[in-house]
Amino acid sequence: MPQPDFDDPDLPLTELFMAWPDMAESFMQRRMLCPGCLIAPFHAITDACLEYDLDEGAFREELQARIKP
Repeated sequence: MPQPDFDDPDLPLTELFMAWPDMAESFMQRRMLCPGCLIAPFHAITDACLEYDLDEGAFREELQARIKP
């Protein structure tokens, strides 16, 4: 199964966590409840950043750094 496109603005958080489990740590460090949340299949990074009032660009950069080549 191919990796999902991290840059897809509609990538559901559940798919993000399945493809890159280490990313959950970035969410948990900010006390974000996204990993394990029942809404995660319907939310993307943009939604989470809006919900938690985060700078999406900065958060995406941090998450991108967790992707291992």
